[in-house]
Amino acid sequence: MAHMAASILLDYPTEERRARFAAVAESVTLLPGPLRLAFEAFLAAAGTMNQQELEVHFTATFDLKRKCCPYLSYYAAGDTRRRGMALVRFVEAYRAAGWEVAADELPDYLPMVLEFSALSDSPIAQELLSAHRDGIEVLRSALEAVESPYSHVVEAVSLSLPGIDEATRQRYLDLVNEGPPTETVGMTFLGNLKPFSPSGATSEELRV
Repeated sequence: MAHMAASILLDYPTEERRARFAAVAESVTLLPGPLRLAFEAFLAAAGTMNQQELEVHFTATFDLKRKCCPYLSYYAAGDTRRRGMALVRFVEAYRAAGWEVAADELPDYLPMVLEFSALSDSPIAQELLSAHRDGIEVLRSALEAVESPYSHVVEAVSLSLPGIDEATRQRYLDLVNEGPPTETVGMTFLGNLKPFSPSGATSEELRV
């Protein structure tokens, strides 16, 4: 439930999507206290903005700020050629779980990964989020730094995941200080993400 709520709230706030905020507000009342409070903090802040204001805030936050990028592989790969390899791994992960990626969005888009996690019973979804946990933490920290209400939603995502280990914490701190790389020679950015193999689903069984 938390990941579906976050998927809706972190996507571009079209009028149609914003119409779903009321249903999200009702559903998050069933979540544990810290998660519920994080979602409610965002919904309260969003409720003070009209449609245009929320759209402008979303664009100014996620499209114009380097450390507020909603694409998970960007934090470790940056705008480099190696990022293409990471995107392929995301597609492989979806297909291994019997999903096909929408053609109009990159596969590492956080709302898409969260929707996958919410609707799939495959452990691959959790592996994707865990492998890019440092990027999620950088995004949360960056949103807090610019005082964006979207920080509350990413905080909820963080709260829904297992605690981070020391190695992940150090990568997160390095990314906060240095930003995503512009040169990746000698770097790995796939974290602990293992190769994925198809689960045997036929094309008719693939879920969009």
